[in-house]
Amino acid sequence: MKKVLRYLLIVIGILVILVGGFAAFIAVKGIPKYTAENFDLKVTSTPERIERGKQLSAMLCNDCHLNPNTGRLTGREMDEVSQFGTVHSRNITNDPEHGIGKMTDGQLAYLLRTGIRPDGRFLPVMAKLQKMSDEDLQSIIAFLRSDNEWVKADATPNNDSKYSFLTKFLTTMKLIKPMPFYKSVAEPDTTNQVKWGEYVALYRVECYTCHSADFTTVDFINPEKSKGFFAGGNKFTMPDRSVIYSANLTMDEETGIGRWTEEEFVKAVKTGIVPHGQPGVRPPMKPYVYLTDSEAKAIYAYLKTIPKIKNQVERKF
Repeated sequence: MKKVLRYLLIVIGILVILVGGFAAFIAVKGIPKYTAENFDLKVTSTPERIERGKQLSAMLCNDCHLNPNTGRLTGREMDEVSQFGTVHSRNITNDPEHGIGKMTDGQLAYLLRTGIRPDGRFLPVMAKLQKMSDEDLQSIIAFLRSDNEWVKADATPNNDSKYSFLTKFLTTMKLIKPMPFYKSVAEPDTTNQVKWGEYVALYRVECYTCHSADFTTVDFINPEKSKGFFAGGNKFTMPDRSVIYSANLTMDEETGIGRWTEEEFVKAVKTGIVPHGQPGVRPPMKPYVYLTDSEAKAIYAYLKTIPKIKNQVERKF
């Protein structure tokens, strides 16, 4: 009996050493680096592209990168995703030293689609626009190169992110990893309302990343496989340390938006006013004033096709 106990303790000791060693390796290694592909692209800037890019930036980039102190996309500390550590979004103004001023259009496109910077550093928290159409992607790049006040060169330095052990573990195990690089993505079929809504919700505005169960279990390659797909419950810690959970956007009648009309949904998304006239859209989400009525209606049509999930989220609508 004593021998069995001794062997058992030895095995436990070895396991503790192995687990501890693996944990130490992950903690020291940090976020994996990758090799950025050299993609040749020169974006033609037009007023139409700049305006479209501004609308897309307002819905995709500004929430994370707009600094309230500078009024520009100089980055900020993202308290709301504290599970990833102390995360700072990057300066994406046209400043050549601290921003994206020295990056080529091809490098920007590769970064936006994969999350890999030209130096090989991977940005795990950044939205990856891997299936955004070429026209939308190039419109964003055209806007980022414009003289709009949001992106004027600003020398505000970047703060390095200090990622949590969880983030290092997930990236080391490739549970969070760069997206495949699509050199070309066609424009979506806007004549099919459901497919158009799918594109807007998944690849243009990326609603599902916030409105699924948790950022750490989002499947960017196959969004529909994300845990709690569109059923909400994702946790956000606000600057005042209060906690907000994203809403259930499935058509479940009791815990989701199954009783909302199309008109009520469009109003809620664009103005922040939910049924019964109460303000319901709260930070970190802001009303999507740049979303067109047709885009909002298309999202609603798409949401009606996905499986209902009963998930009571702690919110006051």
